[in-house]
Amino acid sequence: MSEPRINDRIRVPEVRLVGPNGEQVGIVRVEDALRLADEAGLDLVEVAPTARPPVCKLMDFGKFKYESDMKAREARKNQTNTILKEIRFRLKIDPHDYATKKGHVERFLKAGDKVKVMIMFRGREQSRPEMGFRLLQRLAEDVADLGSVESSPRQDGRNMVMVIGPHKKKAEAKAEERRRKDSEAAEQAESVSQPSQDEGAQPDQTAATAS
Repeated sequence: MSEPRINDRIRVPEVRLVGPNGEQVGIVRVEDALRLADEAGLDLVEVAPTARPPVCKLMDFGKFKYESDMKAREARKNQTNTILKEIRFRLKIDPHDYATKKGHVERFLKAGDKVKVMIMFRGREQSRPEMGFRLLQRLAEDVADLGSVESSPRQDGRNMVMVIGPHKKKAEAKAEERRRKDSEAAEQAESVSQPSQDEGAQPDQTAATAS
């Protein structure tokens, strides 16, 4: 079960009891622990079920669960949502195409996204993996001010793959921008759904005039 056992669901002879402020009460019979919880208006919560005997704590379980849910929600909210983009190179790429594709990689990294760079080998090119490695290494050096290699070049069938990730601050900035936009959208939706005081008062004013 995902939630800890509480109160009468704790079916062991004795527990190691911890008070509401973290004080060590010691090993007591579970009946005595339940009585202390009842007298304090709290719950007996099993916090370490695998210990011998299990460790239980006196606490307000409803408040504890609410605070835990809020912390988990905040952690998910602050989590960086990084998207993996993909861009493909040919082994024999001319300078103009290289500059264009490098520009795409730079744009992705500036946006806070990771980039999966793939070199596709054709025919006899498969016998020259070192050329692909050098090309990927060159690209990594060219965009080093925006990101770093998270997955070194590796052979994947006919392809060679490398992953470049944005520097941490870039990714955090993107997550913050998304949170700001979500917050603004929520505020705007709330303001639209709630009529202004003037709109709410209009019918009363009309009625007064008519009378």
